[in-house]
Amino acid sequence: MKSIIQQRIQESIDAKSAILSQPALIETTAQIAQLCIAALKAGNKIMFCGNGGSAVDSMHLAAELTGRYYSDRMPLNAEALSADNAFITAVGNDYGFEFIYSRMVKGKGKKGDILFGLSTSGNSANVVEAFKVCREMGITTIGLTSERPCEMDALSDVSIKAPSSDTPRIQECHMLIGHIVCEFVEKAFM
Repeated sequence: MKSIIQQRIQESIDAKSAILSQPALIETTAQIAQLCIAALKAGNKIMFCGNGGSAVDSMHLAAELTGRYYSDRMPLNAEALSADNAFITAVGNDYGFEFIYSRMVKGKGKKGDILFGLSTSGNSANVVEAFKVCREMGITTIGLTSERPCEMDALSDVSIKAPSSDTPRIQECHMLIGHIVCEFVEKAFM
């Protein structure tokens, strides 16, 4: 057990070191934070979506913005689209699971908003469909995916490709980037 624990910790460190060693990923993270700050200052909102662990990570990041990250400050306009179970199950049943987020974006989104799509494969049909709707509506799409080529690549206005192909390491990288963005957004509204 100890060797597996050590191996997993090292894999996590290696993935994060790979981010640190890529200036483009650092620059893109700063760009994402700036986009979020500008959108919120313009009266727009930030939305998040994903499946499974990425759905929960979406809720986590939205809560960091609507609640607090490090400091007390006004709540910011952020929402996890994965949090409405009644909507998700109704639309999934009536229209198909691939349309749960695109339909919600059509109802809640507006030009100037931002949608983060978290997907370890980058091919999640419901996130891909949401990104297509965002393109039509003038909503900025931010893709958090893996190092592999994926459908979200062509649909993301900005993307961070976690330098891993291992789902847990990808998700850890997404949360690291998400937390850093939340920190800069919070500082802008202090």
